[in-house]
Amino acid sequence: MSILPRLPLIEDLTTNPITPGLNLVVEFDSRSQWYAASLTIAAGWLKTGGEVLYNDAAQPPEKIRSSLTKLGLDVEALEKQDIFRIYDAYTTGIGQKSKEKYTPPLKITDASILFSQQFFRSGISQNMIRIWDNASTHARFNDEKNWIEFELSRRFPLAAIQKSTLILGIIRGIHSDWAYKQLEAAADGIIDFRLEETGEQTRNLMRISSLRSGSFESRWHEVRFDDNSAASLTA
Repeated sequence: MSILPRLPLIEDLTTNPITPGLNLVVEFDSRSQWYAASLTIAAGWLKTGGEVLYNDAAQPPEKIRSSLTKLGLDVEALEKQDIFRIYDAYTTGIGQKSKEKYTPPLKITDASILFSQQFFRSGISQNMIRIWDNASTHARFNDEKNWIEFELSRRFPLAAIQKSTLILGIIRGIHSDWAYKQLEAAADGIIDFRLEETGEQTRNLMRISSLRSGSFESRWHEVRFDDNSAASLTA
């Protein structure tokens, strides 16, 4: 039986590896360090033989490449082999033309067609994780109901069909209660990132609040970053 790559941070809090084909929703405070943590997850997965499709709705591609390089990856080589892919939603989201190879559409109607024509027909290895750093940006360009319907009928089913793992980041507290409940009910796991203020200091905290497959640690853990912005959890 083949050994799957490892998801740092997330699998630090689980008894067993995450089963391929799960949909994991990350609800994060807008001031938290979720973006940096997501790059540690991507880097750890790539270093252990996995493939990553990273949707950069909140960060420019050059920042992602620079961050992953600091984390010890040869990003250029990984992209040439198509092991690491950036889907550049950031550049188009600020009204500019992207120079990237992969550029997802901003409109849900167009994205839905793309999923039907390409993703549902193309093979993706179970060694693939798909990270959306901030799917809340969909609400800037689409009706909320249409956005949620797209997640539930397109992006979420792809995980089970192709055995790829989805890690979907959404900002806490800006969408309707209905939207959060729909995503939470459909997700296989919920991960929380929040910023805690204690006196004059702040702490970034992470926990798994729900996971339908396997046992997990549900307590809050502090997330710390080294000089290269590599994230790790305290005991």
